[in-house]
Amino acid sequence: MGKFSNTWSLMGASWEILKKDKEMLVFPLISGICCLLVMATYAVPLYASGDWMPPGQEASFGEQFNYYSLLFLFYFVNYLVIVFFNSAIVACAVIRMRGGDPTVMDGLRAAGARIHLIIGWALVAATVGLILRIIEDRAEKVGQFVVAFLGMAWSAVSFLVIPILVVEQKGPLAALSDSTRMLKKTWGEQLIGNFSFGFVFFVLTIPAILLVIIGMSLVGTGSTAALFFTGGLAVIYIVGLALVQSALQTIFQTAVFLYARDNKVPEGFQEQMLQDSMRHR
Repeated sequence: MGKFSNTWSLMGASWEILKKDKEMLVFPLISGICCLLVMATYAVPLYASGDWMPPGQEASFGEQFNYYSLLFLFYFVNYLVIVFFNSAIVACAVIRMRGGDPTVMDGLRAAGARIHLIIGWALVAATVGLILRIIEDRAEKVGQFVVAFLGMAWSAVSFLVIPILVVEQKGPLAALSDSTRMLKKTWGEQLIGNFSFGFVFFVLTIPAILLVIIGMSLVGTGSTAALFFTGGLAVIYIVGLALVQSALQTIFQTAVFLYARDNKVPEGFQEQMLQDSMRHR
């Protein structure tokens, strides 16, 4: 419970950082739009051709190779987009936590200067994602359990990779090694932090669900326009919430990383909450 309470304090401090630099919301917005475009580019042709289902065990090597090659490319491009714009958020957060006043261009320049590292990490992440997908496709129910477990482990060990790429400009494998090492210090805050952000996001989506329910109940009265109106409001609300949640989580990761690395309190945070986030041995 102490860890959970401390994570909430860190989330509150991250929110204060975001309020000072609202322009950071531009990055997850652009990232989301780009990911939707990538999905459309990938999914529409596959669906039209009827090849969107994973190949079965009886499929030829060529069919499996083509399917998983396209899937790898899809993973890679998505990771490239997400990591690039998350790197921009990290760069802006670091500037703010060190007493500066970041701009959108500061974030884009920092991410652009590290594009070779971002590409390298996108390749690593896409490879891991593809391996997990192949296991899931091949092992069915057992595979789903294994993939869920391995996915959680992967999220934990790679939690601080992007801040390391941005701040220390290390290669993807070195960054993964450092992130794994830092897990020994920050494991409680990482795991509970991920849970807390997910839980808060779920609770805050309830108003959107209620809007949709209200709209659907009005359809029976002949008011179809009400469904579109409430549905539209729900979508706008969910999108805005997702942007804030994405930015907050990246700021949170950056703060935990900077304190674990430098043992120095970033601006906007309190020393006690950061001390409590470390594992003392």
